[in-house]
Amino acid sequence: MTEAPSFPRPTIRRLSGHVIDLIAAGEVIERPAAALKELVENAIDSGATCIVVALRAGGTDRIDVTDNGCGMSPFELELAVERHCTSKLQDDHLVQIRTLGFRGEALPSIGASARLSITSRTPDADTAWCIRVDGGVITPPQPASGPVGTRIVVTDLFFATPARRKFLKSARVESGHAESVMRRLALSAPHCAMRVLLDDKVLFDLPEQSPISRAASILDTTPDTLIPLDEQRGAVRLSGFACGPARTRATGSGQFILVNNRPVTDPMLRTAIRVAYRPVIERGRFPVMALHLKVPLERLDVNVHPAKTELRFADEAEIRSLVIGGLGRALGHGSKGGGGIHASFAPRSSIVYPPRPPEPRETLTSLPLQASLPTASTSGTERAPQTPQAVPRQGFAEKDPAFAPAARAPQQPEALDPAFPLGASIAQVFDTYILALAPDGDLILVDQHAAHERLTHERLREQYASGGTLRAQALLLPEVVDLPRREAEALMARVEDLARLGIDLESFGPGSVLLRSVPALLGAQDIQGLLKDVADELANDPDLDAASTGSFAHHLDAILARMACHGSIRAGRRLKPEEMDALLREMERTPRANTCSHGRPTWLRLTRRELERLFGRVK
Repeated sequence: MTEAPSFPRPTIRRLSGHVIDLIAAGEVIERPAAALKELVENAIDSGATCIVVALRAGGTDRIDVTDNGCGMSPFELELAVERHCTSKLQDDHLVQIRTLGFRGEALPSIGASARLSITSRTPDADTAWCIRVDGGVITPPQPASGPVGTRIVVTDLFFATPARRKFLKSARVESGHAESVMRRLALSAPHCAMRVLLDDKVLFDLPEQSPISRAASILDTTPDTLIPLDEQRGAVRLSGFACGPARTRATGSGQFILVNNRPVTDPMLRTAIRVAYRPVIERGRFPVMALHLKVPLERLDVNVHPAKTELRFADEAEIRSLVIGGLGRALGHGSKGGGGIHASFAPRSSIVYPPRPPEPRETLTSLPLQASLPTASTSGTERAPQTPQAVPRQGFAEKDPAFAPAARAPQQPEALDPAFPLGASIAQVFDTYILALAPDGDLILVDQHAAHERLTHERLREQYASGGTLRAQALLLPEVVDLPRREAEALMARVEDLARLGIDLESFGPGSVLLRSVPALLGAQDIQGLLKDVADELANDPDLDAASTGSFAHHLDAILARMACHGSIRAGRRLKPEEMDALLREMERTPRANTCSHGRPTWLRLTRRELERLFGRVK
């Protein structure tokens, strides 16, 4: 039998101050972007209105941050490089934290693992002062030249901790992290001009801006495409700007969240955003937004993570509900509120014509929409239903099945009613797309199947919501579902909620439940798998309502979407002018009409400038 190895008895010893500094540096400064974040936060806290950042090799070789803030005296410079010295806390209670930084660990941690130089000057000083720290060794402050404010230069990051430097990624990867940090900080301080240079190339140069202009710059869009938010619940306020569901990304990098002006990446807030956008975007896509939460300081704990990017809320359910509800209401407008994708194209040297489609099918005789006319001057008149005829064009065949103009005289943009932003239908292209003229002169393209699918989906969802209870379908033989004890208990605690959803459960011993009925709407789907997923979500979040779990909502919404898809007008069916106009009017009234049930856009906008770019009139 092998004997256990013997070890000398361990003894407890006090670590040296240098080792303590290196441990702290490993917690706070994990990569160049983390060091950059701490330095720029200090600059913002100093009252700076202009910050210039210059990086080399993503910050691995050099980080240079200059601001025009309040500056520091020689005595304050010496304190600034000592651990747990800060100007941010005015008392001994970690409650009223109004600044981005407060621990007093950043500068000592950077100085312990890199070469740090701080040059600073206060408004009433005759000269600037400079202090240096190389691998934890401090050189006392000396007079230097410099303007009012502070300049911090960090070189040879992690030279004192080679093991940490060995794990750094390439300069390109580190530059990406640094850019992400700077964009989040720039969003948190629109009153501050920021200029960022990477290897002598300007990454971005933002002047002092309004919140919406700064959000548009950071999100790489225009202010008119942003949906404003302003929701209040008690003392908590949600504001900011969100892009419509037509603008998404493959990752969550376009989500910027501020809590009391502090950039965070809190998982609870990201989950709330995902739940709010789930009905309107395609699975696997992420929305783009800049949200700002204002929470009373006494109801928030920011001292839970070394990087201060995660928080603890006194009432997480209230915050989650506010975010989901606020975003849901902002996204719940019809196409009247805008949100279509701008159909911009790169100029092309040659035009490739699409293949000619098959001959059109019979004209649709009726559409289950209430027709309403888009112009104020013709709103009380009726137009005789006519089968659209092809327009004779010089040099073309007399009848082209790809193009069916509306059977009425063309209207000028100024004659259209501004109350109908999707305008008046002009023609139907390929018996699939409606071409309309907006009151501002823009061209609108509508996918008739996708649009009507969303309208039908919303009607079905409204019918379900107003019914209150889903019809249950009893199982011929009840099924026993085995679960971990914790998840089974979570299900039985919500047995009444589940009954309203058509799921009838009974306890069947420890860790098992007896399933007697399922929602009739879900049919013969994998109800056991669904039940296990719902149980897992309820066990991890006791405050969650059963109907709000992602598993159930996704399955139910998928059924409604499938029903809507099969019950909608199809591509390839020709519509009358009044039917096309009725579809446009219904889109303007229906919530979430900018995307179909699968998250794809229902309409596109082609502006005059985009047309001029296509024809080479403008660059």
